[in-house]
Amino acid sequence: MLPAAVNDLAATALLLATCMGVLWLVSLRLRDSSIVDLFWGTGFVLVAWLSLWLNGPSPRGWLVAALVSVWGLRLSVYLTWRNHGRGEDPRYAAMRARAGTSWPLRSLVVVFALQGVLLWLISLPVQFAVRARGELTWLDAVGAALVTVGVAFESLGDLQLARFKANPANKGRVMDQGLWRYTRHPNYFGDAVTWWGLACFGVASGAWPTVASAALMTFLLVRVSGVALLESAMGARPGYAEYVASTSAFVPLPPKSRR
Repeated sequence: MLPAAVNDLAATALLLATCMGVLWLVSLRLRDSSIVDLFWGTGFVLVAWLSLWLNGPSPRGWLVAALVSVWGLRLSVYLTWRNHGRGEDPRYAAMRARAGTSWPLRSLVVVFALQGVLLWLISLPVQFAVRARGELTWLDAVGAALVTVGVAFESLGDLQLARFKANPANKGRVMDQGLWRYTRHPNYFGDAVTWWGLACFGVASGAWPTVASAALMTFLLVRVSGVALLESAMGARPGYAEYVASTSAFVPLPPKSRR
């Protein structure tokens, strides 16, 4: 069984390496490295369905592949819609400016290869769950419930923010309504809940060490590419300091009264 698992893991790694290589070439043509973010969710979908194809259908495999598809495709479609016509993300534009002429090759390593490796590592619960056999258990039910809640929370947060920004009267204001009243980052919190749900499927399949993948995703969301990065960019916005003082950064909590 171990050699078969190694072959499956190698196949998904090769798939992601190919996709990231093609994306890198496209980014050179477009001069836009941020297209890698649009692929992030879709990458997990491809990994899930390749794993299912390699191992054949099973109740857990179908369920996990379907849940990952809902999460990943929603994320990719939303980011594509949100970023349409905006050009390269300012984060990548700043990295490009600092690197100068070395950016084409540098971006291959620090953007596309790195995200490909992270995507593969974080997808391990999905890969092991899809290839496992056996009946569904109560832990699978917990995983499905967490993924459903996470996707719903993330989707509602994104929808509320999009509607808020679409209103010209809110220009320059801080979003503190709906789910954003209880957490400053409901989308990232929903993302984390989703991946802890998928980790439950990994544990149910016997691959309990894959909970480290959910921990890695949560760490990235809180400390690296999510909360920490956005907070540093938003810190100078008028009213944001008051919002920070009254609203939980990640886990939804009742808001504190503002002075």
